[in-house]
Amino acid sequence: MNQFAYHQQQMQAPMPMSYQHDGKSAETRNLKPGELSTGTTIMAIPFEGGVVLGADSRTSTGTYIANRVSDKLAQLHDHIWCCRSGSAADTQALTDYVRHYLSQLAIETGRAPTVKTAAHLMRRLCYENKDNLMAGVIIGGWDPVEKGSVYNIPLGGTCIKMPFAIGGSGSTYIYGLVDSMYSEGMTEEEAHTCVKKAISHAMARDGSSGGVIRTVVVKESGNAREYVPGNALPFGP
Repeated sequence: MNQFAYHQQQMQAPMPMSYQHDGKSAETRNLKPGELSTGTTIMAIPFEGGVVLGADSRTSTGTYIANRVSDKLAQLHDHIWCCRSGSAADTQALTDYVRHYLSQLAIETGRAPTVKTAAHLMRRLCYENKDNLMAGVIIGGWDPVEKGSVYNIPLGGTCIKMPFAIGGSGSTYIYGLVDSMYSEGMTEEEAHTCVKKAISHAMARDGSSGGVIRTVVVKESGNAREYVPGNALPFGP
């Protein structure tokens, strides 16, 4: 075959079929039929005497918002909390299990469990069932050993202690913003302001995040819950 004929053959070869999008996001593509996704932006920042955790409130099934004011902050023990993202059913089941195990542990040992213990219980459940779960969680709280601490457990069950943690579909929009606002040794007020501002910016960009912002400040003295309504979000420079 001469060079001209070869080029003609190449030109006449059928074009490969174009990619057909299935209309689902990466967050919802692996859900079971009828399963709800918490969509989500979740975040936690430790400070000198505790931790601030925050989350949006949108629960969606595909493009339909099933619940616009859901609560993605779950209390696991007196001073230990969890932010949930992924499948609503999976994360609710996981937090129920960990809450039960921590309660049993506290009774058996006669002392409050540490945040690290809660994180590793959650990590074990997520890792050993990773083929059947879609759950990304952040564990945060206060204990006498580490004071305020934050552990991130993304899809797959890795457990990493972090200086701060963000997660969910909305987190990809705010990495730069959080990097610019975060600094070591933040006060409670600075951490609280940072969490609310970052989540509000993620809600503005991410279609799977929205509703209101729910936060909890966890300290030795107790837990203080707060929410920011959707018409009062601290969005802007």
